[in-house]
Amino acid sequence: MASNIQQAIIEQTVAALAHQMEQQVDREIQKLDNLGEDDMEAIRQKRMAEMKIRQGKMKEWVARGHGEYQDIADEKEFFAAMKGEERMVCHFYRENWPCKVMDKHMDILAKKHLETKFCRINAEKSPFLTERLKIWMLPTLALVQNEKTVDYVVGLDQLGGKDDFDTSVLAERLAKSEMIDYDWGPKAAAAAPKGIRKGGKPSYKKTESDEDSDFD
Repeated sequence: MASNIQQAIIEQTVAALAHQMEQQVDREIQKLDNLGEDDMEAIRQKRMAEMKIRQGKMKEWVARGHGEYQDIADEKEFFAAMKGEERMVCHFYRENWPCKVMDKHMDILAKKHLETKFCRINAEKSPFLTERLKIWMLPTLALVQNEKTVDYVVGLDQLGGKDDFDTSVLAERLAKSEMIDYDWGPKAAAAAPKGIRKGGKPSYKKTESDEDSDFD
């Protein structure tokens, strides 16, 4: 059963989604010159059906632990959390400042993007998993799709190389790897930035903000 906090997340997200879809429908109607009442109603019905499907998915996601930034205790729990997930972002961390910065943004995105599971695991207490995924710098985000690690965000360099980046910077980075649903607005999604790791060790230049991020 979803907690009161989770239920509040669902209600807020559904309300925001309904408002966005209503605005989108209105924009579509305004763009059509010779639109009859039947056509208007057809568009509205289609969008409402899409919203109901989305609402059903939200309930399923929350039941699976989405909407909260979860702590994973150990490697066994990591594989359990990953099982059956279409998208999961896992922060490999230790107790340092760059990882705390990443925690802040991950917590914000977890509440906003129910479609993706957000979690973290202490890399120093998970040597088998850290070695298996070739985690060599912290923070590192492992981007998992359908139980396979498909990409990584290593350190803060891809996020501007500073610790005062905006959450939207991380959101756009995750969206480029199709890890979250993201409204790019009028701008098209840019090509993936250089240095994105997809297997093997990335070409990474350590920045000042990452001085304490090297994994011993």
